[in-house]
Amino acid sequence: MVKISIVGTGYVGLVTGACFAEVGHQVICVDNDLKKVETLQAGGIPIYEPGLEEMVKRNVANGRLRFTGKIADGVNNSEVIFIAVPTPPKPNGDVDMSFVERVAREIAGAMMEYKIVVDKSTVPVKTGEKVGATIKRYNKHKVDFDVISNPEFLREGCAVQDLMQPDRVVIGVGGPRPVAKMKEVYTPFNAPIIVTDINSAELIKHACNSFLALKISYTNALSVICEASGANISDVVHGMGLDKRIGRAFLNAGLGYGGSCFPKDLSAFVHIAEALGYEFRLLKEVQQINADQIQLFLKKVHDTLWIVKDKTIGVLGLAFKPNTDDMRLAPSLEVIRPLQKEGAKIRAYDPKAMEKAREVLPGVEFCDDAYAVATGADALIICTEWDEFRQLDLEKLRSVMNQPIVLDGRNLYDPQKMTELGFVYKSIGR
Repeated sequence: MVKISIVGTGYVGLVTGACFAEVGHQVICVDNDLKKVETLQAGGIPIYEPGLEEMVKRNVANGRLRFTGKIADGVNNSEVIFIAVPTPPKPNGDVDMSFVERVAREIAGAMMEYKIVVDKSTVPVKTGEKVGATIKRYNKHKVDFDVISNPEFLREGCAVQDLMQPDRVVIGVGGPRPVAKMKEVYTPFNAPIIVTDINSAELIKHACNSFLALKISYTNALSVICEASGANISDVVHGMGLDKRIGRAFLNAGLGYGGSCFPKDLSAFVHIAEALGYEFRLLKEVQQINADQIQLFLKKVHDTLWIVKDKTIGVLGLAFKPNTDDMRLAPSLEVIRPLQKEGAKIRAYDPKAMEKAREVLPGVEFCDDAYAVATGADALIICTEWDEFRQLDLEKLRSVMNQPIVLDGRNLYDPQKMTELGFVYKSIGR
């Protein structure tokens, strides 16, 4: 059992804390948002993530997980301190490191004995050096410490599973002293542990996310060629994915990537490369292809409907991906807002993101289910590939629509079957 504190209770911090407690560690989660702390102490969960609520409640009840608003409480009652605070983008694509710097100062001021301080947030390369220098500067009691990098590889919607059954654990260190303790933290997860220098560990996360974004944009570029040539993107990526050198993951054509990670991390990596003297033109094109994909889809909407003003358009799926309620940079926003500006009446439904969507989509009529969205609609747009939508009664859906037009931004349905059912069906790359 390792005594652990985690500063920050967002997706990464809360999931990490709950999973560490689940395998037997003693965990304190720290957050300066006292309302969030009170909510968590009362058993509430501020985010939707499958399996998280039950895990948090179970470990709070058994005494292995608790929450506090005092960073000194976490520091003084732990051996290992994880920094899991936001690293949001600046307007120029650089990363705002002010939260990390502030936490590093607070940790330094509270330390009374040797601590291992872990950068868990996604940070630019060489951040470990800066965190170390900051702690050294504000280290009132001049105690020993180590700063290490331990990047997270959690996917929203399956974050609990990703942490409980990781592909690998990356630990970037400046020396051997913290390695044994970090291995003790991660031994219960039964995953390969890779020990590197700190700079390499920090680069691994940005390199991974940028490469995955590249695969998505590559597939979407292929989908344009497929439509132009009469080919089928589903068949093309199936043939590609069977090649072991390529793999099938992240080869799905659609509206492009969104969320809080890929757009931010890609922009950050481009900026990091430029600061190091390299223009990463390949990743800039990945960004452009992703932006173009929304515009191509909106053109498909206009080509199909001609005039969208005063038409009722239903939207299924609002979160940036299924199994989450996260609306940050969701493609649905980039689809809905232009249509609203043109005078379309938008109805929408999402299984989990409705509450958060209301905060960012004024003027949208939110419905209780997919059939309510479709009733009287002139067209239906699919923005998020929830399993619930794959199971819809398509004949019932068609019967309640004003016009049986479906514009599928996630390729959920078989085009031939949709045509046989009487739909005007448009998808991506097919």
